[in-house]
Amino acid sequence: MSEPNEIREIRINPIVPGESVLVATARSMRPKKAEDLAPRDTRKHVETCPFCRGNEDKTPPEILTYPATGDWHIRIVENLYPVLGDDRTQTNFSFGLQQTIDGYGRHEVIIDHYEHGTALHDMSSTHLALLFGTYRDRMAQIYASDDRLKYVLVFKNFGPAAGASIPHTHSQVIAMPVVPENVQAEVDNSREYFRKHHHCIFCALIDEALTFEATIYDRNSGEIRRKIDVGQYVVERGEKFIAIKPFASRFEWEVHILPLAHQADFLAISADDLADLASVVKRTMARLDAVIGGAQYNYFLHAVPHDAHTAEHAASYHWHLEICPRTSIPTGFELGSGLFVNTISPEAAAARLRNAQIAPE
Repeated sequence: MSEPNEIREIRINPIVPGESVLVATARSMRPKKAEDLAPRDTRKHVETCPFCRGNEDKTPPEILTYPATGDWHIRIVENLYPVLGDDRTQTNFSFGLQQTIDGYGRHEVIIDHYEHGTALHDMSSTHLALLFGTYRDRMAQIYASDDRLKYVLVFKNFGPAAGASIPHTHSQVIAMPVVPENVQAEVDNSREYFRKHHHCIFCALIDEALTFEATIYDRNSGEIRRKIDVGQYVVERGEKFIAIKPFASRFEWEVHILPLAHQADFLAISADDLADLASVVKRTMARLDAVIGGAQYNYFLHAVPHDAHTAEHAASYHWHLEICPRTSIPTGFELGSGLFVNTISPEAAAARLRNAQIAPE
């Protein structure tokens, strides 16, 4: 039997309409096996950890450090087990309906911090600005080094369920000769929206989050079906960046961070932008930790691809950071249907995150 406040509806992602989410809050009451909280190792140094300062001989060759001299705060190395590489090349081929593309590319590890057990929300805003600046700089260097590389993805896995094999905080960079399908879908759909409305769809969503309110009534009974308040989906905001809970959230605690001013290419981010981005990321991660402390998560940067069509998408695409805490295990229905199931109302999740008590910076 349905509860009066139960939500059971399919929500369409406005950016990629083909990607739908089933919000079914009654499912949260069923017995289930949730992902364990990631074990928090707060030690500053672990003798056997290859990513700790002083253990540089335990990693593949160093690419860059920040700062360039003296004790490093951030370090970039080759990935020991790369998914793509540039050490050899092979020709593409096809047979029948089957086709292969050479697995050419780059795969690097960015060691986020010299301290072993420092969580993202525990890092200083200055260090986080340096980290996101490192992302920008390395992406620019890779794009400039080889025009065969069409997309550079920066991402972070935290916790075994999110794909992390080493507990020391780190991010990864993978450069590819193709644009990932999910990014291309965002680019294509945002371009189509711009063609029709002459406005960036991401900017429109930000405007809605900050200014839109509505009350929707049932036409027969006159009862309120849905009430949308100004700021209902806003989790955190700075001078230049905003953290929003997507209306069609795939994951219960998913949050997206976007620049308030239109910007398609993450490489265009300025020093001032980095400082505000760092502050918003730090506070957003602190809110997530306050509500679902110790959760395992992925985050990744989606920015305009660097290919022959980059300039065409400058007005329609909007770079963003997607943070996806992993608090449940995908079911057969989700894998078989491609339809994400979210058991917590995005509106309720946004309110809990927004109202969480966090320490001042």
